[in-house]
Amino acid sequence: MPEGQVITVTGPRPVSALGVVDAHDHLLIDSPGMPGQGFADVALSTVEARDGVASGITTLVEMTPIGLGRNPAGLRAISKHSGLAIIAASGFHRDAHYPAGSWVYDAPVELLRDRIVTDLTRGMHPADWHDPSLPLDEARAGAIKGGASYHHISHAERRRLEAIGAASAATGAAVLVHTEIGTAAHEIVDLLEAAGATTDRIALAHLDRNPDWELHAEVAARGVTLEYDTIGRTKYHPDSVVLDLIERVAAAGHLDRIVLGLDLGARSYLRAYDGGPGMRYLMTAFVPRLRRRLGDDAVARILIANPARLYAMPVAGGAASPG
Repeated sequence: MPEGQVITVTGPRPVSALGVVDAHDHLLIDSPGMPGQGFADVALSTVEARDGVASGITTLVEMTPIGLGRNPAGLRAISKHSGLAIIAASGFHRDAHYPAGSWVYDAPVELLRDRIVTDLTRGMHPADWHDPSLPLDEARAGAIKGGASYHHISHAERRRLEAIGAASAATGAAVLVHTEIGTAAHEIVDLLEAAGATTDRIALAHLDRNPDWELHAEVAARGVTLEYDTIGRTKYHPDSVVLDLIERVAAAGHLDRIVLGLDLGARSYLRAYDGGPGMRYLMTAFVPRLRRRLGDDAVARILIANPARLYAMPVAGGAASPG
């Protein structure tokens, strides 16, 4: 297990306390780019979180970034009433999630970076930085979200990713970047590296939407983490596609670069909101099949050791205390 700590919404925790990690998910989100699919009911999301905990999930990385209805106080309440450890995100998504006129398009890279660093080191802004005079929430972010478009990175996305890479370099925080249908992987990594991020701090989401195991092996060989999160998303492909992909990438020598999440970013995916597959799906439906393919030790590395290494933060001023 790596040294260091993770920053949860209720305080720092040693990485040894993380247990099973859903490495990319959502509990409260309301994106302008997905009208009608937001969910902001703390009580209902607490029910969903309890369902995930009952299935065996101990820690969840909540990847709702700035501008998409992020709610740090709500996440603290969900964590306290469900027992789920929650790592929250700063950062910015791709252009499709921000309406014309949003401040994120005109802000200089330095301001974008500074607001991420503030979220990570002092406390998250309670209203997505629309009013900088508001007091910060007591909860700090523990990771950074990024986003890019299909087969390209727009000019505005490039500036936001430059800020994200610089913020990761300044804080040691991990970066998880949305890849649209698994594209532009190397270009995203190149940009983040040029901005100061190191590849061991970079993860790419949704790569299983493009289940090209040779491409994934190339990306993993650079030290980047592969985050697979279309599990249970049968509209894209059956789970067997993801299981086959994990087997091929592991056989290529990159088992230690794989983490899993569900990315339940629409209300229609959550059982508490009368949808599905729900947070329980990872542990009750997918992981048993993965165990039959790879065995207990490999699954423990994917669910526990790998996300602990990815989301670990440097300890400042001594050992972490449980939060």
